[in-house]
Amino acid sequence: MTRMLLWLPGLVLTFATVTPMLHADEGMWLFTNPPSKQLKEKYQFEVTPKWLEHVQKSSVRFNNGGSGSFVSPDGLIMTNHHVGADALEKKGGDKHDYLKEGFHAKSNDEELKCEDLELNVLMNIEDVTDKVNGAVTPDLSPVKAAAARREVIARIEKEATDKTKLRSDVVTLYQGGQYHLYQYKKYTDVRIVFAPEQQIAFFGGDPDNFEYPRFDLDLCLFRAYEDGKPAKIEHYLKWSKAGAKEDELVFVSGHPGRTRRLTTVAELEYMRDIDYPFTLQRLNRAEVLLLSFSGRSAKNAQEAKETLFGVQNSRKARLGGLGGLLDPEFMVHKKEQEQKLRAAADKEPQSREKVSPWDRIAGAAKVRANILHRYTLLEGRSGFNSGLFGIGRALLRGGEERPKPNGERLPEYGESRLESLQFQLFSAAPIYDDFEIVKLTDSLTFLASELGADDPQVKKVLNGKSPADRAAELVTGTKLKDVAARKKLWEGGKAAVDAAKDPMIELARLVDTESRALRKKMETEVDEVNQQAYAEIAKIKFKVEGTSTYPDATFTLRLSYGVVKGYEENGKRVPFETKLGGIFERAKANNYKEPFDLPERWLKVEKESNAKLKLDTPFNFICTADIIGGNSGSPVINKDAEVVGLIFDGNIQSLVLDFAYTETQARAVSVHSQGIIEALRHVYNAGDVADELTGKPRKATK
Repeated sequence: MTRMLLWLPGLVLTFATVTPMLHADEGMWLFTNPPSKQLKEKYQFEVTPKWLEHVQKSSVRFNNGGSGSFVSPDGLIMTNHHVGADALEKKGGDKHDYLKEGFHAKSNDEELKCEDLELNVLMNIEDVTDKVNGAVTPDLSPVKAAAARREVIARIEKEATDKTKLRSDVVTLYQGGQYHLYQYKKYTDVRIVFAPEQQIAFFGGDPDNFEYPRFDLDLCLFRAYEDGKPAKIEHYLKWSKAGAKEDELVFVSGHPGRTRRLTTVAELEYMRDIDYPFTLQRLNRAEVLLLSFSGRSAKNAQEAKETLFGVQNSRKARLGGLGGLLDPEFMVHKKEQEQKLRAAADKEPQSREKVSPWDRIAGAAKVRANILHRYTLLEGRSGFNSGLFGIGRALLRGGEERPKPNGERLPEYGESRLESLQFQLFSAAPIYDDFEIVKLTDSLTFLASELGADDPQVKKVLNGKSPADRAAELVTGTKLKDVAARKKLWEGGKAAVDAAKDPMIELARLVDTESRALRKKMETEVDEVNQQAYAEIAKIKFKVEGTSTYPDATFTLRLSYGVVKGYEENGKRVPFETKLGGIFERAKANNYKEPFDLPERWLKVEKESNAKLKLDTPFNFICTADIIGGNSGSPVINKDAEVVGLIFDGNIQSLVLDFAYTETQARAVSVHSQGIIEALRHVYNAGDVADELTGKPRKATK
């Protein structure tokens, strides 16, 4: 599921009426501050600490951008197919196309070990706001304040990691109003258990994306291992026999990526006028490139498939986001909300003695706008679209950062994060020369066209060659495709990296001085200013509205709730669920033409007169839970913490949720738990997997 604010006919954005109300099923709530009052008053459900702990420790974060959950005591993990697609693609190689074929390990011995997938389970949460704020005194300049904040966060993370051996991340909440230490148990031995064909996981393709009714089996199952054996899990979600029922209260436990509900008007205007248009320019260019490359051969299409899917979804997200930001009603509503807070701030005596936080944020937005293009091209790597360049930069900076005191390093090279960084750096995932050359050629061309051919950095980067010739020289000349070579350079530190004279590392070195300078300017004159200003706004909000509210999403664990129900659209009732048989009807109505074609397994079942598949089994359903991107793969559970579904998308009307919540028509879309079991048993002959999901142990060997 990707979040897209699509500007489409029939999509009515009624932002002026979207306000936080207790009777609305709104919120991506912290597990340390659940919506207890709302749930008790509206649904007579009491959230207990025991229930919260169980759900929290059953939830899994996929560090490639999705969510999941443990669903058996033997480490079985459920998520979406599109969350697992990257792992499937990397394991296929020349012999298999698991995205097209699907995959089913009939025993633990057949499960495929992922190359570079790290999973996190949140174990502990600690409020460290006072510790962080105590290090950033009002007399510090933005540069010194940023350094002080970085140092104290690095110290907190390292001390926590050393003490517990858990991954420890300080998370910024309420845009700087609070800081929490999140500690995660990591799983890096993760293996693929089951995946259907991508065609059935994304049935209907782009035409059906963000539409409803839907007919998708967007499911992928993994298993976590420890010491070479399936992990033994205390907290996991049991399977509901009944599945989701109409008007039932349900919960979603997942990791929503990012919302903009607390963003100031000045920042929204920056996004509308500067950020989104530039991002769309880059994404449109990338989509054309990838479509052209994919069209040359089946091999190319396989290499680029997941990258193209991501680019297309991102392009749609920004296009829709821009449409939402251009809605006058939305901006009027945001201005009215902001004015109320500013009026409350004006009543505070100290507010008249300094520049308001809103004005400081507006000033930071102007700084961001002035450096956006160069920052994105250099530090953001849009001018160097190659995984090999990323490896080269990581080695270069690793050699320079690791000798520094922990608190002075770039955050990604801090002691608490080095293990995860190395795990990615030493991945054996395949790298394709032809694909790398095409991507790098195009991005170097983009760099030159944006900055100008006479720009000193462009001249240094191209080194007197065309973008195509320079890209080919760099990709074919680097030794960084060899994992052993990467490890040797990393272990050898700065001296080894400098002596290597690897062309991709030297390319990173050419732009690193300016890239670092741009990053520092962004961190000190934009990010630090915003953090301090938003912290002040948060205090005002807490004073006016109380602390019983939720922060914007930060790709950390949140709890949402809602009810299973349909909605009215164009005078017609949209039902809350679809049936398995509906997929055959939709395929037939579209003459089985792509993207409404069915995999061979499904066609065979359709033709069999004695097929056991029950066509009236619930397949997909909708609920009012508050979700966005990052929630992909989140479990939908009932009051007993049993799985009733699997989040995979939202309908068109839900696409406003990045900026504001509405439940009139907005719905989260899920795969029904009964539909999953029925398909496993009677389409995929995967009764062993279905048995494990429903409570039976899986055999350990063939």
